[in-house]
Amino acid sequence: MSYLVLARKYRPQSFEEVIGQEHVTRTLMNSIQSDRVAHALIFAGPRGIGKTSVARILAKALNCKDGPTTTPCDKCDSCHEIRDGVTVDVFEIDGASNRGINEIRELRENIKYMPSRSRNKIYIIDEVHMLTAEAFNALLKTLEEPPEHVIFIFATTELHKIPVTIQSRCQIYNFRRINTREIAGHLKNVCARAGTSVSKGLLWLIAREAEGGMRDALSLLDQVIAYSEDPVTDEQVLDILGVVDRKTISDMASAIINNQITDALEILDDLYSHGHDIKRLYGLLTEHFRNMLLVKMSKDPERLLDLPPYDIKKIEDDVADLSAETINQFFQTLFREEKTVRFAPQPKLAAEMALISIAQLTPVVSIEAIIEKLDVLQKKAGESRDVADTAKMPAEPERIDSTKSCVSDRTASYVPENGKGDMDRGDVWKSVLETLDQKYPSVTACLENSVLESVEGDRLTIAIKGNGFQAQRVQDKKDVIESACSDLFGRKMHLEIASAPGNTASDNKRETDYTRRFKKEALNNPIVMDALDIFGGRVVDVKVL
Repeated sequence: MSYLVLARKYRPQSFEEVIGQEHVTRTLMNSIQSDRVAHALIFAGPRGIGKTSVARILAKALNCKDGPTTTPCDKCDSCHEIRDGVTVDVFEIDGASNRGINEIRELRENIKYMPSRSRNKIYIIDEVHMLTAEAFNALLKTLEEPPEHVIFIFATTELHKIPVTIQSRCQIYNFRRINTREIAGHLKNVCARAGTSVSKGLLWLIAREAEGGMRDALSLLDQVIAYSEDPVTDEQVLDILGVVDRKTISDMASAIINNQITDALEILDDLYSHGHDIKRLYGLLTEHFRNMLLVKMSKDPERLLDLPPYDIKKIEDDVADLSAETINQFFQTLFREEKTVRFAPQPKLAAEMALISIAQLTPVVSIEAIIEKLDVLQKKAGESRDVADTAKMPAEPERIDSTKSCVSDRTASYVPENGKGDMDRGDVWKSVLETLDQKYPSVTACLENSVLESVEGDRLTIAIKGNGFQAQRVQDKKDVIESACSDLFGRKMHLEIASAPGNTASDNKRETDYTRRFKKEALNNPIVMDALDIFGGRVVDVKVL
């Protein structure tokens, strides 16, 4: 007695029984009801998702004794013959073994004759993309103007290999992969009808391994039932399918997250010793971190993940104390090394090195933590400024007069003779720049490369370093600078601008003294010091603006 496998025994016999292809079945049913069925159709999609089954159902719907109808009776001779594959008016042709021009010529001769017993003559050509170019060319004219009683249904897994000239003469229906939830639900119904008990978790495991193909899922279920006694255990399914339990992958991920790389390497080695494919293992681990990231970031992860609810709940618990940035860092590292593992001559070594590189990652600081620390720094900086201002100015006597007095003291103590008084001259120029910066910041920027050469009576001489363009900019602002100097010195001052194409030794010294003081103040700033501690950085350069 020959055994009928589950994939054939529970093959859909009506449009309503087709799983996961509602967009196709609804269109075909509407076409039948409105008498608008095309003479040539292409069913394209991955293997095992129902292309040939839908083609047979369509043939029954068109040739049923009560048809054309969207619900074939499945009782008449025509329906029985199509279901059993013995009808003389529905031809199922394998495109891989009948791919030459001679077979197509024979087909063209046969379509001229009327159907023997049915309403239509239907040709179902599976894997039609395997036909030769000559065979496709021989079909062109027939597809363009076929006899009224002939309908062509082409099934293919590689639509792009069918010439465009053929596609343009057909209606194309794209079949989709069936999602894991729908496959698991159908497997549950099949088990109930077959009188077999299989746990929900194992059905999900089988459905995931099928990768969207219902036929593959039923074949795996058939294999599991044949191998084990009722009820089927988890260990038996894992043994048969040669797959890794998701709990093992979750344990490896937890070891990586907790920086227990030794434990992760031991799990990897144990799975490898049991014959599991390292490339497959690495892919599952990478996919697990992707699932963790989506669960962390999504408000409705069930819509994004093809996982059972209890798996999603477990992942939610695992990522509760992790930031999205940390999970993404792990995922990006694994994903970046996946190509290396896939093409490495020794995949196990490549996978181990990838796990070790993860252990050396610097922990990611979340954006929220950075903002919180910056707020603390800002408060500390405000307190420091308040203390500094209080220490500098215990009272507020006449501010302008005090400044003028201070500057007057400095200018009065300045002795230009014999090249002395460099520090005093620098202080005077600094006061000038500070006064300008309060009212005319743009003018201060023009004086960035200038130095005070001398102060003689009511005349100030400054030297401009750089090109002539810089000196011209200062010349344009001469009136503003003279006004600021006059206010500062308390008398009318005149400005003379000299060009200094090169730096003299004294200039370098004055500039060094001037900038060194500001660099020291910047390095000792509390905000800078705290920022270096938080980010673990170092100061590369300090530029005085």
